[in-house]
Amino acid sequence: MSKINKVVLAYSGGLDTSVILKWLQDKYDSEVVTFTADLGQGEEVEPARAKAKSLGIKEIFIEDLREEFARDYVFPMFRANAIYEGEYLLGTSIARPLIAKRLVEIARETGAEAVSHGATGKGNDQVRFELGAYALNPNIKVIAPWREWDLLSRQKLLDYAETHGIPVEMKQGKKSPYSMDANLLHISYEGGILEDPWAEPEESMWRWSVSPEDAPDTATYLELTYENGDIVAINGERMSPATVMTYLNKVAGENGIGRLDIVENRYVGMKSRGCYETPAGTVMLKAHRAIESLTLDREVAHLKDELMPRYAQMIYNGYWWAPERVMMQAMIDESQKTVNGEVRLKLYKGNVIVVGRESKTDSLFDESIATFEDDAGAYDQKDAEGFIKLNALRLKIAGNKKR
Repeated sequence: MSKINKVVLAYSGGLDTSVILKWLQDKYDSEVVTFTADLGQGEEVEPARAKAKSLGIKEIFIEDLREEFARDYVFPMFRANAIYEGEYLLGTSIARPLIAKRLVEIARETGAEAVSHGATGKGNDQVRFELGAYALNPNIKVIAPWREWDLLSRQKLLDYAETHGIPVEMKQGKKSPYSMDANLLHISYEGGILEDPWAEPEESMWRWSVSPEDAPDTATYLELTYENGDIVAINGERMSPATVMTYLNKVAGENGIGRLDIVENRYVGMKSRGCYETPAGTVMLKAHRAIESLTLDREVAHLKDELMPRYAQMIYNGYWWAPERVMMQAMIDESQKTVNGEVRLKLYKGNVIVVGRESKTDSLFDESIATFEDDAGAYDQKDAEGFIKLNALRLKIAGNKKR
């Protein structure tokens, strides 16, 4: 291996990244800088500092990025109503651009010439991390140990850790059989029995939500306030983006909302079965579409819907920092200037039900025109005849040809 003087490692403090840390030191003769991000995964990140120090690391970055993550990544994505392959709310995908950004920034701050991550050679995350890094610093070097080493099983990682004196905390109780990733937007589960698409997930697997069957028998009502397409208050109380998501995760999870079991198409070409809990995101998507239904022009709304799958695919495949995503985001954000008002929701046993929406400043709903009662001449129904005839003209011509 050629020498790398200094490398910034995305470090969790777990087995994989602790082995990677030592491996980088040995194979590349590198000084390693560690970076640990709190994205709202619900687990303490400070222990990573002590673990890194015990492995001889001098430069350790541990950062609370929850607000930046919610404000600058999740909220812009939800302005687009982004959903991948009709179901997946992109919880893992949207976290990777921020991690890549900070890896590159820390590399610049510390004089490191490389960054490293613990994503495997089979998954999407390697693509997301590296496309982001190269977009932000075309000259950065990226080290992906899972594509280089032969430590391709948990036992081999444990053996390596024992040989090199790497402490491994063995948690009390039964170890989860799943590979999990969590942040403010979701928690994902892969592996174990989920590798059989026919196998139903165990109830004990889920961590953020009760089953719909066990949810309360009384509905929970929420009122969400929107400004420029973003939630700024819940039940009249103004909240920051991260606080909004934390609150919605709790309330929606208690009502059995947000579970998903899908087989998705990874960017690298294989199909993968995964389960997800996205309580806040499920509520946010439903409510945002409700306020848009009231405040967006028809053609603007339909154009957004046409472009959304492409936008979602960009995020899933790792192109958050690509010029086409930035261009599309500008268009989406422009559309949100009139997305202001309130949405009233009922949460009940796994369901998010819209029961009201209003916008005192930007509603395009005109009751005097839409009414089934006497509209006092606000709409001349006779005008519809010419409209229908003109739109039927090409159909009539084609019909005559067929005859």
